[in-house]
Amino acid sequence: MAERNYFINGITELLILSFLKNHDAYVYEITKSIEEKSGGLLSISQNTIYTATYKLENEGKISEYSKLVGRKRTRIYYHIEDEGINYLEQLSNNYNNTINGVKTILDSLN
Repeated sequence: MAERNYFINGITELLILSFLKNHDAYVYEITKSIEEKSGGLLSISQNTIYTATYKLENEGKISEYSKLVGRKRTRIYYHIEDEGINYLEQLSNNYNNTINGVKTILDSLN
């Protein structure tokens, strides 16, 4: 049986975990970074990011903590855990295999 490819379902998770591997971040920051770093080619809603972070947190791949910003405002930051780093490696491998497979197919058809 072929290994399941989580790339198709996990692109949002791949991006979130990739950002969190560099530093802890909050949802709005992740959302804006995706748009900015993709040159505006990718736009993922905050709701989609929240849904993915809840899933990742429930699975123990990330954790959250509150941080006071300003006098009364609290912001929820997310932190990647060891299990999240392992999952990110799996997602990255699936991503690379998918991209390379598609490229190989397209190259063979030209």
